[in-house]
Amino acid sequence: MTSEACSGSRCARIGKLQRRAQGEDTAVLIDMASRPEKRDSYGSTASTSEPDGHQAATCRAGTPANPRIADFVLVWEEDLGRQQDNAGREKIDSHRAWRETFLDNLRVAGLHVDQHDVQDEDRAVHYVLLSAPWAVLCYYAEDLRLKLPLQELPNQASNWSASLLQWLGVPNVLLEEVPDVPPEYYSCQFKVSKLSRFLGSDNQDAFFTCTSRHQIGPVTAPPEGLRATSLSQRQVLFQHWAQWRKWYKYQPLDHVRRYFGEKVALYFAWLGFYTCWLLPAAVVGTLVFLVGCFMVFSDTPTQEVCDSADSFEMCPLCRDCSFWLLSSACALVQAGRLFDHGGTVFFSLFVALWAVLLLEYWKRKSATLAYRWGCSDYEDIEERPRPQFAASAPTTAPNPITGADEPYFPSRRRVRRVLAGSVVIAMMVAVVVMCLVSIILYRAIMAVLVSRSNNTLLAAWASRIASFTGSVVNLILILILSKLYVALAHVLTRWEMHRTQTRFEDAFTLKVFIFQFANFYSSPIYIAFFKGRFVGYPGSYHSLFGVRNEECAAGGCLIELAQELLVIMVGKQVINNVQEILVPKLRGWWQKFRLRSKSKVAASGAAGQAPWEADYELLPCEGLFDEYLEMVLQFGFVTIFVAACPLAPLFALLNNWVEIRLDARKFVCERRRPVAERAQDIGIWFPILAGITHLAVISNAFLLAFSSDFLPRAYYRWTRAGDLRGYVDFTLARAPPSFAAEHNRTCRYRAFREDDGHHSQTYWHLLAIRLAFVIVFEHVVFSVGRVLDLLVPDIPESVEVKVKREYYLAKQALAENEALLGTDGVKDGQPPASEKNLSPQA
Repeated sequence: MTSEACSGSRCARIGKLQRRAQGEDTAVLIDMASRPEKRDSYGSTASTSEPDGHQAATCRAGTPANPRIADFVLVWEEDLGRQQDNAGREKIDSHRAWRETFLDNLRVAGLHVDQHDVQDEDRAVHYVLLSAPWAVLCYYAEDLRLKLPLQELPNQASNWSASLLQWLGVPNVLLEEVPDVPPEYYSCQFKVSKLSRFLGSDNQDAFFTCTSRHQIGPVTAPPEGLRATSLSQRQVLFQHWAQWRKWYKYQPLDHVRRYFGEKVALYFAWLGFYTCWLLPAAVVGTLVFLVGCFMVFSDTPTQEVCDSADSFEMCPLCRDCSFWLLSSACALVQAGRLFDHGGTVFFSLFVALWAVLLLEYWKRKSATLAYRWGCSDYEDIEERPRPQFAASAPTTAPNPITGADEPYFPSRRRVRRVLAGSVVIAMMVAVVVMCLVSIILYRAIMAVLVSRSNNTLLAAWASRIASFTGSVVNLILILILSKLYVALAHVLTRWEMHRTQTRFEDAFTLKVFIFQFANFYSSPIYIAFFKGRFVGYPGSYHSLFGVRNEECAAGGCLIELAQELLVIMVGKQVINNVQEILVPKLRGWWQKFRLRSKSKVAASGAAGQAPWEADYELLPCEGLFDEYLEMVLQFGFVTIFVAACPLAPLFALLNNWVEIRLDARKFVCERRRPVAERAQDIGIWFPILAGITHLAVISNAFLLAFSSDFLPRAYYRWTRAGDLRGYVDFTLARAPPSFAAEHNRTCRYRAFREDDGHHSQTYWHLLAIRLAFVIVFEHVVFSVGRVLDLLVPDIPESVEVKVKREYYLAKQALAENEALLGTDGVKDGQPPASEKNLSPQA
């Protein structure tokens, strides 16, 4: 179905379909009054981005007065009270003419168009109900090569935890008994000439599911109807999925897919799969943290610091600061030991391999779901141009595949615009770097100001106070820049004139992710790899804009990195969850108030409203981009810097338990139903996750080598003392004689330097060991990851068998020679006994 003018044989065929549809209309439409058990409740729809025109949808949303199936609803508002000048009236008239042309084209395509208006003195809301007759559905189902069922199978949805608990004989409290479980099918591409061989083809009312109708229609989507359980699909999802008390239950993914389509279902499948895999990482990370808690009180170097009294007098932290005692930083050193110990190395290796296995098994899970949902061979070869592209393209040109004229934008001009957009991205990344520099200067100045305090406790914690407040300020700047850049990325991507929606979304996703990566990770990267590296030594300190470069606190930079990660990661999660709870409620309240306050129809209450009017009061669905971006950034925090914060998987797990039900309630209760889109996988997000996984291996190798005390301690054990006695003195250098003479006293500072300030031989030995550790660590992890990739097939064996069986049945069903059908009974026969034992693997 399309609003564009047709031509040639295609138009002639549509004309025949239209004439057939007019003759058979009454035979295929559901009479809502006479068949109440088939009545469907109206669900939600999605709107366009245009403020004066909206798209909504309702599948099978009939009323006794109008029993016709309504597949979609178009909505637009008209302001009747405001006076318009000549230009305004001309614009309104042109929009009215465009709408009439568009609706006429829909009628030409064979659709039924019914208009309903709700009007008062100041405002009118127009609802256009669109429905597709049987002949049109059959034609476009074959044209779009939709896969429809040949043979029903028992629903074999399963997962490893359910299988394990069943094998152990333990009751599965995670299992939720959801009514009306969708069956599985063997399916093949639809052909009208073989209609009788498809399962359920004798029931025209139910043969095309609601999601199938959405794939045929170019607009947006709705809900389906009441089942034998007296609950609509939306009510089933609310009762068994979107309730907070179901936080520990399995998600009914087949129900989600039937109602929202494969694209939304795959997002929730990924979110649930990722959350499940976070559980072992969170358990191991918590154990590593607890080990650090016990080691604090038995660690020899930590005890040396706390018991040193006035043995180690440290050099001033700034030009006008006073000398200080290392023992005053006892609490900081103990806190640093919580995250920096031998267990951190094990946990970094564990998380690196965990991330590799996570993606490998997700490929298997994705392949299983894609097959079960009929999307394993989905390719949108003839993806149509975006409406915004068609409206803005300067010319037309023949499509190289179809040969039909369609809107065209020259490739060279698009490349120039993409390059110009890349310059804007680079400028925005430069803004992030400027903000980072400002945070660095803020921390340095704040540390100086606090250290001058007369309060001894504040002076001792000056570095930590400056670091924490800097992290909070950095989080605020990150959130502000994120909002600004997402809006800018929308403008840039539209300006680049991408032809299809897929290319548009990929370009937009890449832009936003590049910026958000720099925005969220720039400060942790600075603390992990640059802070404290370019300080200099007493008498020859380096400075930035006249301010002395930052040093790591007494506990080391790893504890500061852990603090930064927790502030940004947990703070962002809390703020996002509060926004997702409060903002939709406020917006929904305003939407209802705006529509009902002036409406005479609403005076009798919501019960007097038509279902499409009640649905229009819901908020428009804004897609899955923000949800995916939030999880991908979280995955980066969990993996890239996990050596500094083993508690990151735990906080991510707790957040995701809330996130699943929060997103479920958002889709079920607060948003209009989005268009049911098909998808094979999570799209461009998987390569991004794979890139983060590779980056995490390198990042953690450098973190352990250059930011942790693990290698210096190991070097000291090998070359000096196995019990680490004297390690603190080993890590502290003495101020040069010139500095001591200037201040009439000597002091210590943390570095491997000689008395003249030059790097000592120990520094070079450690540098070689650190570089060797990085090379060995990443080669071991990448090698093991490659072996795991080879050992774990991307597609489970059971799925491969089912694909071959489906291909065999499809060949029989579509065979021209009836003798080829044999006695297997393609349409209504039972599957072979061997198939009953097949179950998808995780």
